[in-house]
Amino acid sequence: MDNYIVSARKYRPMTFDSVVGQSALTTTLKNAVKGGKLAHAYLFCGPRGVGKTTCARIFAKAINCLNPTGEGEACNECESCKSFNEQRSYNIFELDAASNNSVENIKTLMEQTRIPPQVGKYKVFIIDEVHMLSTSAFNAFLKTLEEPPAHVIFILATTEKHKILPTIISRCQIYDFERMTVQGITNHLKMVAEKENVTYEDEALAVIAEKADGGMRDALSIFDQAVSFCQGNITYQKVIEDLNVLDSDYYFQMVDLALENKVTEIMVLLNNIISKGFDGGNLVLGLASHVRNVLMARDPQTLPLLEVSQQQRQRFQEQAGRCPIPFLYKALKVMNQCDINYRQSSNKRLLVELTLIQVAQITQPEDDSAGAGRSPKRLKSLFNRLTSAPQPKPAAQVAGAGAIPATRSRAKQGQDANTKREITIQAAAKPAPAPKMKLGSILMTFDSLKPKEQTTPVEEKEPENTPSAEQSRFTEDELRLQWMQMCNRMPQSMVGMASRMKNITPRITNYPNIEVVVDNQILLDQIQGIKRKIRATLVRDLHNSNIQVECRLAEGHEFKKALTKRELFDELRKKNSAIEKLRSVMNLELT
Repeated sequence: MDNYIVSARKYRPMTFDSVVGQSALTTTLKNAVKGGKLAHAYLFCGPRGVGKTTCARIFAKAINCLNPTGEGEACNECESCKSFNEQRSYNIFELDAASNNSVENIKTLMEQTRIPPQVGKYKVFIIDEVHMLSTSAFNAFLKTLEEPPAHVIFILATTEKHKILPTIISRCQIYDFERMTVQGITNHLKMVAEKENVTYEDEALAVIAEKADGGMRDALSIFDQAVSFCQGNITYQKVIEDLNVLDSDYYFQMVDLALENKVTEIMVLLNNIISKGFDGGNLVLGLASHVRNVLMARDPQTLPLLEVSQQQRQRFQEQAGRCPIPFLYKALKVMNQCDINYRQSSNKRLLVELTLIQVAQITQPEDDSAGAGRSPKRLKSLFNRLTSAPQPKPAAQVAGAGAIPATRSRAKQGQDANTKREITIQAAAKPAPAPKMKLGSILMTFDSLKPKEQTTPVEEKEPENTPSAEQSRFTEDELRLQWMQMCNRMPQSMVGMASRMKNITPRITNYPNIEVVVDNQILLDQIQGIKRKIRATLVRDLHNSNIQVECRLAEGHEFKKALTKRELFDELRKKNSAIEKLRSVMNLELT
């Protein structure tokens, strides 16, 4: 039995033209070989599996080729090319910086740069994963990289360019490798499948290409796995089963159900998906990616952004024609919020269910957007219609209530008629009482639907100082208590002013007159603006209608000095000897 070689090694490109998805970079490198314009250092950057090390080897072989072709490719016939293909070349060195990242390794490499090549023109040093070098190793490498011998060329490869020192980057020609497209990976997999005599479905190869996430090496590894599972016949169903990928039909079905507001069916579908072992968070991410593709499929300009097979692209276009744009925008926003909160959620399944319910209710009418049961918005609109209905005339109600028995005398009837007209006139001047309605088993009035008014000084009205008003007496302590309660009841918009008013201590000057001394002009102006409402509140709470409130700015001797914690403690010690005794007995200190 022959030794098995994985596809990633067996079909590794050997020429620039066989490199997939990096045509711009390979053309530049071929032109550099043809023109003989070679730099002393190159930096190949990009994600994993896109051909950085492969291009470095091809480039190194082409540099040392004794008879390069007219297109800048290696001839594969000269001694240099044969020694490279047989892995016995002494002109091309590879160093894995992930395991050889010390200063000693770099110094050993630098010593080899002094020896000129035996065959060919250049000694090429390929350093893979160069970002793994330590800072001291970078510094030891820096001088040689800046001024290497004429026969030395360095090719550095890395997946994390940001970890390399700027002084290293500035001395290299930088080549940024791109991620492979799904279509490019699929075409290469088709070529490999044909050479391996493997039958396939286009959708199955597209799933492998999407799973590879832009890396050709990953795609070939997944391809080998799929071939082993499918036994030479790669089908879509077997691939998604082998890779544990959720079938895209579920996403199409879920979006269709959401457009029809079928919450129950979506919950059943979600339960089936979770019972198969799929994670709810991955489901939301996959659905968000699906909705994004539907959004891209709506416009011909964004259609090329879909990295899917041609058959899938047609399905996305068909579904995009049924989905309104606001639905797609709101669905993406809801699912993105679910992704943010998923890790912190203690009940992850409930979060996913609520997210799908919200998505399913996006296209509901405005009154039906709150849930599967009776919607509060519908109830609210019912109230609005009832409140806008004309109210019955009050005169008719009073006339009906003022019926007079026919057994009375005519004189009495005339007197009662005058009284009746009087009552009618007085009733007409008063607002009609709010009509009562019965909603289900609940009896309520519109007055009960209104929020209760807060008893704050801003909402109080000036009381009338009439002889019949209350004249209860109050003390300083009661005044301060009601002052603090008034400040606590002030509305949220005046919370700053209320906080400053709590530091004011009102006092009785000439009973029942009250004086408020303020220590700054700004607060005084604010209190003057609500002075009448403050008086109204105190009159009501202290039950004395003769109260008068005067506000003034504090004089110089009335300003209180702001004491520190130490000064406050000293004051307490002077006033209460027990505190000083406790401090001395327990040897306490103020920190």
